[in-house]
Amino acid sequence: MSKALETVPVATTPQITHPEIQKKPLSWSNIALGAAIQTFEVSTLGQPFEVVKTHMAANRADSIATSLKKTYARGGISGFYQGLIPWAWIEASTKGGVLLFTSSEIDYRARVAGFSSSWSGLFGGVAGGVAQAYTTMGFCTFMKTVEVTRHKAAGASVSTWRIAYDVFQREGIRGLNRGVSAVALRQMTNWGSRFGISRVTESIFRGKDTNRKLTNMERLASSAIGGALACWNQPLEVIRVEMQSQTKVADRPENLNLVSTARYIYQKNGLMGFYRGVTPRVGLSVYLTVCMVFGGDSIKAYFNEKPKQSGVSAHA
Repeated sequence: MSKALETVPVATTPQITHPEIQKKPLSWSNIALGAAIQTFEVSTLGQPFEVVKTHMAANRADSIATSLKKTYARGGISGFYQGLIPWAWIEASTKGGVLLFTSSEIDYRARVAGFSSSWSGLFGGVAGGVAQAYTTMGFCTFMKTVEVTRHKAAGASVSTWRIAYDVFQREGIRGLNRGVSAVALRQMTNWGSRFGISRVTESIFRGKDTNRKLTNMERLASSAIGGALACWNQPLEVIRVEMQSQTKVADRPENLNLVSTARYIYQKNGLMGFYRGVTPRVGLSVYLTVCMVFGGDSIKAYFNEKPKQSGVSAHA
């Protein structure tokens, strides 16, 4: 009886293997890619959207049509590019690289920890947004807002460099980073939403076939949807602009913080005041997200495939 038992083959549980999670390749070329895409975005449609959005957030009684007329009156087409050189270029050439570097690293760590691609994308976007705010976006965003709003103040002919120097002399680094806490909150919710919603939309397009490669149109639509829906946090953007605005208003409190700024906006403009400028911001967000998420993924995939194709050709 014991011998019979010894000869019976023991059933073994088949090993279930999961495909190894691949870390998105990241190098100095990828960081440079992020900077290049962001600079292209801001130099084309990005800055006009930014200028109109900032004008409406700072001048909450103006409609889109009025904002466009006033912006054009400040200098024609060039009025829509106020703050582009050097501040928007400095910001764009650094924050794009910071975003791709940080978000890729956190995305990978989250997937290794067992999170889904959607949650990993959200965590990566949040971390990338915070990193942007506290590295270069604080002072660049402040100076861009100064350029859009200072035309109503005395001394409008003073150069942008002189204004930055005066602020630094008067208030130090803290002054140049006025409103950075609002920028950080905006950016972490911005990119957390953009990446997260984009990944969720991609999952919906894939359906049950989770490994299916999306078409270019599906990826483009995912990016656009993520960009548009990420604008739910417009109140943070209006608060940020008000904190950094150079528009002279007699009853505006001094030394505004997040809470006092929100209270002031609500008292002056009610609940809808927090959503001034949301329409041009949707346009900006869609365009930016398409450039960074769809464009970034497409270009990175192209350059990552080239070495593989070269290797196949070499061995053919």
